[in-house]
Amino acid sequence: MRYIFPLILLIGCAVNGFGQTITIKEEESNEPIELVTLSNVKMNLYTTTNAKGQADISAFKNIEKIEIRTLGYKSITKSYAELGSENFEIYLEISNFNLDEVVVSGSRWRQSSDDVASKIISISAKEVALQNPQTAADLLSASGKVFVQKSQQGGGSPIIRGFATSRLLYSIDGVRMNTAIFRSGNLQNVISLDPFAIENTEVLFGPGSVIYGSDAIGGVMSFQTLTPKFTFTDKPYITGKASARYSSANNEKTGHLDVNLGFKNWAFITSFTSWDYDHLRQGRHGPNDYIKDFYVQRQGDSDIIIKQDDQLLQIPSAYSQVNLMQKIRFKPNDKWDFQYGFHYSETSPYGRYDRHNRLKDGLPRYAEWDYGPQIWMMNNLNINHTANNAVFDQMSIRLAHQWFEESRLSRNFNKTSHSNQEEEVSAYSVNLDFVKSTSDNNTFFYGVEYVIDDVNSKGKAKDITTGITEAAPSRYPVSTWQSLAVYFTEEYKVSEEFTLSAGARYNHILLDSDFDTSFYSFPFSKASISKGALTGSIGGVYRPTKTLVLSTNLGTAFRAPNVDDIGKVFDSEPGSVVIPNPDLKPEYAYNADLGIAKVFGDFVKLDVTAYYTSLKNALVRRDFKLNGRDSIIYEGELSQVQAIQNAAVAHVYGVQAGVELKLPKGFGFSTDINFQKGEEELDNGKTSPARHSSPFFGVSRLNYKKNKLRMELNVFYQGKRDFDDLPEGEKGKTEIYALDENGNPYAPSWYTLNYKALYKLSHTFDISGGVENITDQRYRSYSSGISGAGRNFILSLTAHF
Repeated sequence: MRYIFPLILLIGCAVNGFGQTITIKEEESNEPIELVTLSNVKMNLYTTTNAKGQADISAFKNIEKIEIRTLGYKSITKSYAELGSENFEIYLEISNFNLDEVVVSGSRWRQSSDDVASKIISISAKEVALQNPQTAADLLSASGKVFVQKSQQGGGSPIIRGFATSRLLYSIDGVRMNTAIFRSGNLQNVISLDPFAIENTEVLFGPGSVIYGSDAIGGVMSFQTLTPKFTFTDKPYITGKASARYSSANNEKTGHLDVNLGFKNWAFITSFTSWDYDHLRQGRHGPNDYIKDFYVQRQGDSDIIIKQDDQLLQIPSAYSQVNLMQKIRFKPNDKWDFQYGFHYSETSPYGRYDRHNRLKDGLPRYAEWDYGPQIWMMNNLNINHTANNAVFDQMSIRLAHQWFEESRLSRNFNKTSHSNQEEEVSAYSVNLDFVKSTSDNNTFFYGVEYVIDDVNSKGKAKDITTGITEAAPSRYPVSTWQSLAVYFTEEYKVSEEFTLSAGARYNHILLDSDFDTSFYSFPFSKASISKGALTGSIGGVYRPTKTLVLSTNLGTAFRAPNVDDIGKVFDSEPGSVVIPNPDLKPEYAYNADLGIAKVFGDFVKLDVTAYYTSLKNALVRRDFKLNGRDSIIYEGELSQVQAIQNAAVAHVYGVQAGVELKLPKGFGFSTDINFQKGEEELDNGKTSPARHSSPFFGVSRLNYKKNKLRMELNVFYQGKRDFDDLPEGEKGKTEIYALDENGNPYAPSWYTLNYKALYKLSHTFDISGGVENITDQRYRSYSSGISGAGRNFILSLTAHF
């Protein structure tokens, strides 16, 4: 494991003595509640309960206002003295609807959603346990508010408000995951995250560049992994869970184990998960165009087309994966908190299913097209310090190193040359974030960031008959990408009902690339970019009553050109080749949104957000010339030359709406719908639907909760996208779409009916599972190259200790 980032913890002596422990339980069941937040904003105090519902609140002594809140329960505010009068044992009442919660993605700091103008949703570990997602991409999709595209089973590319891939930002424990080779095509990096090891997930909708910098145009996905917990007694705090799961549609076999060991000042958590997926079986009822009933196998000196016994199996789509996480936490006193985290994820090679669907002259175009093992490793040191000085009340220092490995393996049908393109990225980042309250009503969030990505790429071709390997074109130039930034946000409570916030960020991007001209006669051998970007936002939250919230936000965001934009060489589709273009500048987004949430009588909640985003100088793929030629020979085929260019203006607008109803006898009903429309300029002055503007989609749920049982019957659905409404770049991809009566590709509407249940057999054991796609539909999410699972039986057993 190369490039391990050297991390040294400078620690002091442990503090003796025990603090005051509070226990928080559910009023109805008397069960302890984990991850309840106890906080006091004025004194910058914060803690959460462990799996036993316990938290140390000795730092809150004599505090008059302690806010206690968590998802699904009514928030309460009590003084330390009041908690003492109740023997530090509190019972929370189940809440039908929440209009406020603690979120971190809006500022990197824990704050009430009352004070955040952007729309943010949270996906709790409790909800994840019921939904049983196989990957982190499926976790996002289960929210019903994030659209996910898949080109293969080992993937999942989120789409938020008409933006995707490198126009969305991924944050893991506060660290930027996006690298300099995040592409505008579909990404599968999110599957490197382990849903079993995620404590909470937040999705911020709309621009987030003020806090997160480049790429945060459509939204931010913030994942918080498991936090080590301390003991509050004279005995070590040992807790954890072990899970085993099976799914029938892909013969999934998954095992997970995590263990927390907590002492007074030290805590450790270890998590390990292993997945094994067979080829994915699609449903029986749907378009026949989605069926590929053959696969290619090498026999002797020839590639042979094998007829499948089960035509519904999507071969090749099988893969496996392992994830490991180790965290160490040291808290010498109430002022300092050190956390070190190590994350490692590795997949097996896996077939890119959509490429295996491509034909040429009636035969498969490829004998092989696989992604090699996808490796992600992160070392992360997070230091939090609470003080009360003229500069800050709270300080956070994040030092991180990430290592990424990717590769693409391909060979044309009945050809002997096997191509292998490998990429490695070593990414270092430093974040210093501060909070300073200048009064009871005014708070500043500010910080600085430095990121450097070193990109190494190489290509080679092996003749499978002779075994001779030769150098071949790499996908990227050897490059260094750097980002330097400073930002601030001010949050001002005009009154108890109205909060105003405004912020700005200056970002400077440096990029240096060295091109290999051995294989292509580029008219350049080096490229350098030095560009600055200024972004800002202003918004407000108005809460005239406890049951009504109005919010609005105006913001700008940007995406700086990265190595993938300026330097890659690849085939985007048959007959086209994308080449480098070093003459690029950042693209900017300008966004406005307006939201309203209202609770009627504690039995109905309505939530609606409307938004509009305009993207200027959009980085898009357009026809280009190389040395005056508009076509070149690429992989033995005359191909149209294209390149990424600042060549378009794009517009996206839409509405996100949700309604929740409390029904009698433990039942509830909810619906979330998402409508968006996007368009972008073409070279001829006309417009085309934006590539990542998804069709209408949503989910409706009927749920039931009583004592130890939770059940949900839901319907996920997507609207139709006709041929005339497809983006121009999608109209030629007949291999991934259904065909209409004229033989043109289109995306049919679809639905899946699903049942999920979770039952607590005892304090130790949970059993969960259900049936997905009960009616066995054959469907594909828009722009996907692989069909979703057919009827899928899921069974999971979890032991808590």
